[in-house]
Amino acid sequence: MELKGRVKATLAGLQRRAISAGYTREAAVLMPLFERRGQPHLLLTLRTEDVETHKGQVSFPGGMRHGDEDLETTALRETHEEIGLDHGRVEILGRFHDYVSSTDYRVTPFAGYVREPFDLVLQPAEVAEVLEVPFGAFFDPARFRVEKMTLRDRLIDVYFYSYGTYEIWGLTARIIRDFLAALK
Repeated sequence: MELKGRVKATLAGLQRRAISAGYTREAAVLMPLFERRGQPHLLLTLRTEDVETHKGQVSFPGGMRHGDEDLETTALRETHEEIGLDHGRVEILGRFHDYVSSTDYRVTPFAGYVREPFDLVLQPAEVAEVLEVPFGAFFDPARFRVEKMTLRDRLIDVYFYSYGTYEIWGLTARIIRDFLAALK
C-alpha cells in the first residue's frame, strides 16, 4: 500500500490516546510526510537559539493553540508561520496520540501528506534549518539509543535518533518512534 493510504488507514483504525488533564496549555504539530524517489520522508525543523523553549532542538513544525481554534488548524497555521508550507500542499491524513511535553503542553500531532513540489520559506527567528529525513534513518538500530532521565521526580526513557550531525530526541523522537511502530 502506498504511504498516504497506509498512514490514513492506520490512523483511522488507531485507538488514540487522548489526554484530558495534567497539562497547562495546548499545542499541535504537523508530521509532514512526503515521498522522494519512492522513499518516505519526514520534514523536521531545527529550532534557532532565539526561540523561548527547546533552543537548537530538532522538532516538528507546530506550536501553541490560539483561542478556541481547532488543533488541526493550529498545526497547519504554525507550520505555515514557521516554514512557509502552503496549506494547499498538505492533505491531513489523521490525528495521532496526545502527549504531554516537558513544558506541560498537551501536544497533538497530525500526519499530513505534502505534495511535491513544495516551497519553504523559513521564519528566521524560529527555524534555522529544515531537515528532510528518510524513514529508513529511523529503522537503523545504530542511529537509535535510549537514556534514562529524571523529569518531575520520575525516571523516564528518553529516545534519541542520530541523523548526520543532528540529534533528534525527546518528545519529537518519542512521537516518531510511536508513529512508525503504529505503521508496522
